[in-house]
Amino acid sequence: MIISWNTTWECHLKCKHCYRDAGDKRENELSTAEGKKLLAEIARAGFKIIILSGGEPLLRDDIFELTACARDLGMRPVFGTTGTTITEAVAHKLKEAGALRMGISLDSATAPLHDDFRQVPGSFDAAIQGMEACRAAGLPFQIHTTIVEQNYRDFEKITDLAVELGAAGHHIFFLVPTGRGKDIEEEALREKQYEEVMHRILRKQKDVELELKPTCAPQFMRIAKQMGMNMRFSRGCLAGTAYCCILPNGVVHPCPYLPLQVGHVREMPFDRIWQEAEIFQELRRDDLGGKCGECRYKAICGGCRARAYYYTDRDYMAEDPWCLYRRGVVYGDADQ
Repeated sequence: MIISWNTTWECHLKCKHCYRDAGDKRENELSTAEGKKLLAEIARAGFKIIILSGGEPLLRDDIFELTACARDLGMRPVFGTTGTTITEAVAHKLKEAGALRMGISLDSATAPLHDDFRQVPGSFDAAIQGMEACRAAGLPFQIHTTIVEQNYRDFEKITDLAVELGAAGHHIFFLVPTGRGKDIEEEALREKQYEEVMHRILRKQKDVELELKPTCAPQFMRIAKQMGMNMRFSRGCLAGTAYCCILPNGVVHPCPYLPLQVGHVREMPFDRIWQEAEIFQELRRDDLGGKCGECRYKAICGGCRARAYYYTDRDYMAEDPWCLYRRGVVYGDADQ
């Protein structure tokens, strides 16, 4: 099981697609003591991998202390970060605290598009420097790319750059309109583009050793099966079943892109929320609507619950609206 803790709203970038609408730090963020209590509850619930993200998690003064706490509780701490504040000294401190991998955002193989997406000049160069610092410190890193209309034709170039930089993986995120991402919804990929990119990702995987993983694109499991590829993953969408997200103030969501309050760790211990919350129970019953409920690949895909929520008037159990397979359309015949 894997969990994300958005440790802060604070961030020095202004990314157009930010699901957390990050910027300024807020007064109601969990304290160090509350964070350590939360980490103990997460471990007690059986989670093994914790993603420390934000905002920008490295702006928290206590982030090394929290990382070490997660490690000492037997979890595997990994990060979701802009990478722009990582020096070699910071990378060494992270490694010493127990960080096992840094997920660093990069949305283009060149600076202009990435900096436009992140809305801060120099953010591309700073992210590359952060990766180089991790590599020098012996701290593994992977690249995270959010795919939209502007850059979906070029993701292979980012993968090639990831290989060149020594990344351990390249995870490709598909835009779900939440947070500031709602302001660029028109740039989200639609059915044919969505399916095309997933096929390209899996074809590219055959050519490179680093791991490629589509995210917020659970249909990749169906496509991998159709292509005869063995994946280490058991299911596409894990929201509420083997994954969830905790906001900086302690509110629990099924995933970072599904803005649905399940509980609050200041009101109930997280391990009880994970076991007892009705929304989690409903997601685990897997009683999906529409074509998702009838699909032969339901068990390994599950459809994107966040995308269903946004596009079907907040029905998070509805069918995923950007799946070609739900219409019985075979990729390659979409124009016919």
